[in-house]
Amino acid sequence: MARKFGVYGAARPWLGDLADAIMLPIMKRYGERHQFYLPTSGYAQERMATLRQQLERGAEVYLLGITSCTHNSGVGLVSASLKDGVRLITNNEEERFVGVKHYTKYPEQSIEVLREQMAQLGIGPADIHACIATFDIVRCCSPRAILEEGPASLPLLLTQEDSDGDLITQRFLKFFSGPRALGEQFGMSKPFPIIGARHHDNHAYFSLAASPFARSAEPVIITVIDGAGDDNAISLYMAQHGRVKLLYDNRSMFDSLGLLYSCISSTQGGWTELSSEGRYMGAAAWGNNDRLTNPYYRQLRQLVYFGNNGQIYLNRALANWHRSVHRPYTPMLKEILGEPIARKDMWNPDAILNVEDVQHAEITRDRVDKAAATQMLFEDVLFHIVGHLIRTTGSNKLVLTGGTALNCLANMKLLEHFDEHYYERYLGCNNTRLHLWVPPTPGDAGTPMGAAYHVAMANGAPPGEPLRHAFYCGIPASSAAIEQALESVGDLGCLRLGNLSDVGRRGVIADLMAYIVSKNGVIGLFQGVAETGPRALGHRSILANPCNAEIRTILNQLVKFREAVRPLAPMATYQAAHHLFELSPGAACDNYNAYNYMVLTVRARPESAHLIPAVVHKDGTARVQIVRPEIDPLAYAYLKAMGRRVGVEVSVNTSLNVGSPIVQTPAQALQTLKRSKGMHALFLVGADKQAFLVWHRSNVPPKDDGQQLRRWLNAWQEEIDISLI
Repeated sequence: MARKFGVYGAARPWLGDLADAIMLPIMKRYGERHQFYLPTSGYAQERMATLRQQLERGAEVYLLGITSCTHNSGVGLVSASLKDGVRLITNNEEERFVGVKHYTKYPEQSIEVLREQMAQLGIGPADIHACIATFDIVRCCSPRAILEEGPASLPLLLTQEDSDGDLITQRFLKFFSGPRALGEQFGMSKPFPIIGARHHDNHAYFSLAASPFARSAEPVIITVIDGAGDDNAISLYMAQHGRVKLLYDNRSMFDSLGLLYSCISSTQGGWTELSSEGRYMGAAAWGNNDRLTNPYYRQLRQLVYFGNNGQIYLNRALANWHRSVHRPYTPMLKEILGEPIARKDMWNPDAILNVEDVQHAEITRDRVDKAAATQMLFEDVLFHIVGHLIRTTGSNKLVLTGGTALNCLANMKLLEHFDEHYYERYLGCNNTRLHLWVPPTPGDAGTPMGAAYHVAMANGAPPGEPLRHAFYCGIPASSAAIEQALESVGDLGCLRLGNLSDVGRRGVIADLMAYIVSKNGVIGLFQGVAETGPRALGHRSILANPCNAEIRTILNQLVKFREAVRPLAPMATYQAAHHLFELSPGAACDNYNAYNYMVLTVRARPESAHLIPAVVHKDGTARVQIVRPEIDPLAYAYLKAMGRRVGVEVSVNTSLNVGSPIVQTPAQALQTLKRSKGMHALFLVGADKQAFLVWHRSNVPPKDDGQQLRRWLNAWQEEIDISLI
């Protein structure tokens, strides 16, 4: 449709309908030959009927979710029963095991770990009732989205999508080998059938079930907004008593908030897609965040048409990424933003954004103002969608999910926007405001377990207990595995610290950690089952002193080797979080559970910028994580020790990695210690709670073969009159 200031909607939707009419029957038959089934197929319906029967008989049923051939491959396993609801067992992310971010291939290593987990539970492949894919791959294989933007979009069919040089359709076609590969890996003589499931439903069901609102009798609204689902980018839901109902599906891959933010952040920030979005959000804090005076905001807002009923449409007169990956801007958009950064020139952000330059070169001011304008547009779109949902449903409970829910700054702004004044003005409600929950895995890393939750709940299983933590990726490393890694990696010094099962010993080691950090040492912490999702939450973390304003520079330059625009996040005890940050009453449900996962930004109180400058961002915000003693006793004891050592129960917490995904194994953690120039030590805790203190035996400056670490250790031992050696 054409309007005064732009062109909105697909050019030829009838071509998309024709593509579906031709391709879907063909791909359905192709899939069934490989034992990959549509959710409406006879096989899928039989499996669902049997599932309902088993649940009604009181049985416990196991369901497996799988992602392959799209970014974030992995597997998730749940159990379901009428008595206990759906219970999460594991969510293994393949990128962690192979060390490649956003890994797209078959999740072989995740499944190997799953087999070990199943053996520990005493279950085998025959006990898995069904395996569910995170996409309806049959529908994904239709070129509907591209053809309906034709003919200018046809070159997209020939665009290479990954490092293997696969086209879009080739990549999805690889998924059909999944049943055979899964059967072989499970030791079966035949393929293990896989059932497709609607991608956004998978996001929605898990995110609701894991939230404090899962069993609410009042309406709960759910937004799934990401780059793209099976054939759309936005799905909106309402739930009551754990039952989910789809309200709206925008049926467009390109009227996408996620794709818009991804494209602008990569072509203006200098990073590749899937790595650009969070960095650009960080850069926005350095720009002009005033809608009245930002030089780009008003023009950039023309990228989106805001419909009367909460819809949004991409302005195709400005954007061109729905037609060409290599020419994403029209001439009109170039007039607003300038030339896009070409893909071949990406991943060199220091040449573009240099916020450490006090004078702020003209190009740097220009770039960060564009980042701020993009962030404000993103927030406008989110307010538009959520506002319509609130006004039409009357709900004051929102579950936000899909990849865009990782925009923790916008999440905070939602709570500020939809406050008591909004509900009084638009709904006539007194003492009512929006309550928000975001899962730790709103992106596609969460959809394997989401697929299993989806099928279980849609067939009668109630949601289980709300999520308390995110430690569900893999299995804890044994002490023997840690010792084996120490031998294989080599060039390391090690001190055994004893068993942390003893509360007293745990407190002593936590105090040692805090002592080193209080002296501005940087340490890594590796313990237990790894976090699932993109945030390190105390099991695979790098810890540092939040009171030292120079720590951000040290971590960015000598430890993480990352851009200066990116903030550092604080982990804190519940009491410290309340004292130092403005926690929103809209996130107070279940004892502020929403702040457990670093998915929600808060405003720092005025005194915090002086007390903990390392973790307060340029805009006065912080992406806080509250640590609970019953969930993570060691990290909590460390924070209490930080209170004694530096005066605040807070620590810098960033992910244990250097240029890789968050580490999964002891060997990966030790390699990270060696690659980092500025990390002084690594604490590793085995599954039996045996603890190890490790340092890199290198004399290449700034490393000193652990001499400074040993001086700290000796001084600490003298202070508390204890010997660990």
